[in-house]
Amino acid sequence: MKKVAKRVGKMTVERRGDRELVLTREFDAPLALVFEAFTKAEHIVNWWGPRRYATIVERLDLRPGGKWRFINREANGTEHGFRGEFREVMPPERLVWTFEYEGFPGHISVETATFEERNGKTLLTARAVYSTPEDLLAILQTDMAEGAAESYDRLEELLQKLSKGKRGRK
Repeated sequence: MKKVAKRVGKMTVERRGDRELVLTREFDAPLALVFEAFTKAEHIVNWWGPRRYATIVERLDLRPGGKWRFINREANGTEHGFRGEFREVMPPERLVWTFEYEGFPGHISVETATFEERNGKTLLTARAVYSTPEDLLAILQTDMAEGAAESYDRLEELLQKLSKGKRGRK
């Protein structure tokens, strides 16, 4: 199967084969800051998930074998849980973890995020490999790409605030 790519906001979504999806996005911030925002609970709550949800980091054990669980809470109290386990943690360049949406238990993907600094900016490549072709097709039928693009927009906003804060303390 050939590669199929599309733009969603500032993010590129590329389907590779029948089980893989790759998201790429460049952030106007240095590598260390992007990795910090991606891996610290106090930052994750400010960008992970669409704006309409409050994000709760219930667990974040950032080490190989460590578990994580995030909750997106709607205004009406409905919760959407996500969980997994870290397989690789290589600061500040690479993370590998499993990902499971609790609303569809047993459908687990393996996600790899790589961070590459380029002239003071950071390229994030997030690769998800699904257990079956059907799992990938199911994801493609959701608004996952739009939600990821919105999350990454929120991450960019947070990075700008964090950058200004760091410059102000020098």
